[in-house]
Amino acid sequence: MKKILLVEDDLNLIDGLEYFIKKNGFHVDIARTVKEAFSLYEDHKYDLLVLDLALPDGTGFEICKKVRLTSTVPIIFLTASDEEVNIVMGLDIGGDDYITKPFKLNELISRIKALLRRAKDFQKETSTVSSNGVTIEFLNNRALKNGQILELTFAEYKLLSLLMKNSNIVLTRQKILDKLWDGDGDFIDDNTLSVYIRRLRCKIEDDPNYPKMLLTVRGIGYKWNVVK
Repeated sequence: MKKILLVEDDLNLIDGLEYFIKKNGFHVDIARTVKEAFSLYEDHKYDLLVLDLALPDGTGFEICKKVRLTSTVPIIFLTASDEEVNIVMGLDIGGDDYITKPFKLNELISRIKALLRRAKDFQKETSTVSSNGVTIEFLNNRALKNGQILELTFAEYKLLSLLMKNSNIVLTRQKILDKLWDGDGDFIDDNTLSVYIRRLRCKIEDDPNYPKMLLTVRGIGYKWNVVK
């Protein structure tokens, strides 16, 4: 049974979320504060985190930042605002998806299942791919540059894996969205993909402003360019 950590302080929302998540076959632990979330996360292994942004003693951003120091576990943010700045910030620090309140419970479950399914598919890989000094170890679910482990979010890892498995091939933006997010336009848009590309370049390129490996093909999409 997949384990989910739900971090939410609204009691009215907690009851419904907990019931519905369990009804769909998941185990769920509840934390109402940042402190409680850190305590639970340190003592248990979770397959996915659902983090509210506004908490009594901090924000979901704080939890995400700490988790991303050691883990690529999928993270979904719950936000009461659809302001672009909050969405971009959440993705920038390592979130994989977001959902704006109020939302339908079925939509949240669909997003949870999609992220878990993609995580499982990527973990099944047993081979490695390597170029430009970057190596993907699919069995270990990690990426390295010049032998050093890259601190990637799960979304960044998925994107890099897809690009490197299709080296020197131009992938359209739509194909990338279809492969990584099930082709459901509600899950991600072009702006979000651009955020992931920018973050990934900052972690793998020697000069992110003048990328040599992760190239933009204007008007079409992106490609992983093998230069060495």
